Amino acid sequence: MYTGQELIGADTLKQVAETAKKTDTSWIMHDVLDANEIDLTPFGIIHLPHLNLFGFDISITKHVVFMWIAMLILIFVLKKVAKSYKSSLIPKGVTNLTETLILFVRDEIAKPTIGKGYENFLPYLLTVFFFILTCNFLGLIPYGSTATGNISVTATLATLSFLVIQIGGIWKNGFFGYFKGLLPHGIPAWLIPIMFVVELLGLFTKPFALAIRLFANMTAGHIVILALIGLIFILHTYVVVPISIAFALFIFLLEILVALIQAYIFTMLSSLFIGMAVHQEH
Repeated sequence: MYTGQELIGADTLKQVAETAKKTDTSWIMHDVLDANEIDLTPFGIIHLPHLNLFGFDISITKHVVFMWIAMLILIFVLKKVAKSYKSSLIPKGVTNLTETLILFVRDEIAKPTIGKGYENFLPYLLTVFFFILTCNFLGLIPYGSTATGNISVTATLATLSFLVIQIGGIWKNGFFGYFKGLLPHGIPAWLIPIMFVVELLGLFTKPFALAIRLFANMTAGHIVILALIGLIFILHTYVVVPISIAFALFIFLLEILVALIQAYIFTMLSSLFIGMAVHQEH
């Protein structure tokens, strides 16, 4: 009785194994996914501590570290911007850029989509916008990592938006008035139970869409860049080097635009959903 190895041949199996090893692309996902270490090759690897609390894994991971870095950057920059107004009323440099972004979120996102009472939600929208923007840009620097490319991070951000949406709607319309306002006016009585379930499900699909959109867009760009560079090592030829590098550079520049757009889209949709919940009569 022949085994599969005898039929195919030991040499053939060896060649297949070597080929698979050479064309292994798991390193792409290793660079994109979260990890318990920060790879600084060739300088070394920083191993992060493993922590458990009541049986739950609360270990510090690569994405957690870069979220902390984003937080520290924002605290430092925004404190510096606030202090600069004490010495001069004319914004310059980083202060000017920060003020431009704040006015953009206020005048182009919050005010048009929420309308009256937008001031109450502006601090949250500014926090989300700057946090996502900083995390997105940290993923574009050497040895950096994109925390917003982690579904847990985007799901948490979407959950916060969901809570703000519901709290805003209930605060403005009352508990029963808010849920009553979910139903369209003038629908037949027999459709009310069906429409209520549909609208209730719609409350949860909105944050789900926010989480998936941000996660997918921030992950896809990095995978494409790594895949283009990986072609050089997979094909084992210098012919593709100029093409791979050129396309990877183009995608990288596009990623800078995507980082800005995704921060804008998440903030704009959160603001839009808040406006729909607060002003149900519209």
